Amino acid sequence: MPYWVFQDEEVLRTELGRLFRGPHWSYLCLEAELAEPGDFCTTYIGNQPVLVTRDVDGQLYAFENRCAHRGALIAMAEHGHAKDFTCVYHAWTYNLQGDLTAVAFQDGINGTGGMPPDFCMARHGPRKLRIATVDGLVFGSLSNEVPPLEEYLGEEILARIDRLLGGRTPVVLGRFTQELPNNWKLYVENVKDSYHASILHLFFTTFGINRLSQRGGIIVSKDGGHHVSYSAIDRSADDGAYREQKIRSQSDYRLSDPSLLDGFSEVGDDVTLQILSVFPGFVLQQIQNSVAVRQILPVAVDRTRLNWTYLGFADDTDGKRLARLKQSNLVGPAGYVSMEDGCIGGFVQRGIAGAGDEFATVQMGGSDAASSSSRVTEAAVRGFWKVYRASMGFTLESA
Repeated sequence: MPYWVFQDEEVLRTELGRLFRGPHWSYLCLEAELAEPGDFCTTYIGNQPVLVTRDVDGQLYAFENRCAHRGALIAMAEHGHAKDFTCVYHAWTYNLQGDLTAVAFQDGINGTGGMPPDFCMARHGPRKLRIATVDGLVFGSLSNEVPPLEEYLGEEILARIDRLLGGRTPVVLGRFTQELPNNWKLYVENVKDSYHASILHLFFTTFGINRLSQRGGIIVSKDGGHHVSYSAIDRSADDGAYREQKIRSQSDYRLSDPSLLDGFSEVGDDVTLQILSVFPGFVLQQIQNSVAVRQILPVAVDRTRLNWTYLGFADDTDGKRLARLKQSNLVGPAGYVSMEDGCIGGFVQRGIAGAGDEFATVQMGGSDAASSSSRVTEAAVRGFWKVYRASMGFTLESA
C-alpha cells in the first residue's frame, strides 16, 4: 500500500464523499441510547454532523445536524430529550423527524420584511438519512444506492453480531473519546490486523488472553470490507513459538488485583475474544467480558477521533456488572491492552512522513482476502484495501 494514501488532503476529501457519504452504512448509535420518544443523540458520518431521534411514533429518524437556513448546528448536546429542536442562531424550528415546522418572523413585522410569499417550509430542511438497525446497533447512510443492511453485512458477519448482541438489551456503562495522531485508515488497519495483537500487546500474552497459538481464526466477508477475528483462551497452548522468536511478547509483570481477569462465559461458548469490523469505520469488540462499540471518524489527514461506548446488559447480575467494570480497564485510551493501539498509528504517521513514494507490505498469510483458521495473516487488512480501492475508483496503476 502506498504511503501517500495516508498523507494526501485530496484523498481525504474524496474518502469523505465516496466512502462516508457514499453507498456504505456507517454506525450512528445504539437503540438503547434512544429508549424513549423524544430521546436524541448527535453523532457523525465521516465529518458530517448527524442528529438521530426517536419520535412519538416510536420510530427512529436521522438527519443532518445542520440548520437549513445558515448551516448552524441544530442540536449541541451529545444526548438529550426534546419535543422539537430550535436553532439557536435564528430560531428556525424542526420536529423530531427533521421537518422544518416554524420560521421566526416568517411573515415579517407590520407587513414588512419576512420570507417571500412562495417560501415553502416543506422544501427546506436538512438532508434525511436512510436508517437501519441490527441487534440494537443503528446504522445510517446518505446514499440511496447502498443495499439493505443485512445484504451489506452478509450472513457470516450478521451471525457474529447476533452471537454477541442477539436477544440482549444493552446498557451503556460508560463512554470515552480519544483523538489519535494518525490517519483514520491506520487505525482501521490495526483493528483488522490479527498478526500484531499478541506481539504489540504485552498484556495479551503475559496473561494468556490472546496468543496466536490459541484456537481461533478470522472471517473476511465476501467483498473483503468486513471482518471478524476470534480466539479462545487455552492455558495449555505451547508458547515455544513466542520464545523462539525472542520478541516483545510476554513479561514477568503481575497484577496486584488478579480478580481483574475473573470473568464468565459471555454467551455460553468458548470464545473469549472477538473483534468485528464493518466497513468503513465501525468496531464491535468482546475482550473476555469487556464489550464495547467503537466509532472511527476522520478529523484531518493525520488526526482521527475514536469514540468508545462500553456495554453491559439488562439481565447482568451484580457480579457480572462488576466484572465488566473491572475489565473496562483493558480497553479505551489508557487501557492495559488498547493504549498501544492509541500510539502505534502515530508512530507510523511519523515514520512515513518523508516516504510518500514508498510502499507498505501486507503479504503475511498470502495475497488473498479470505477467511482463515490462522490469525498469522493480513488477509482482513487486504480485504479492507480491496473494497477501499474499488470504492475510491483507484486502478492498480494509480494505487
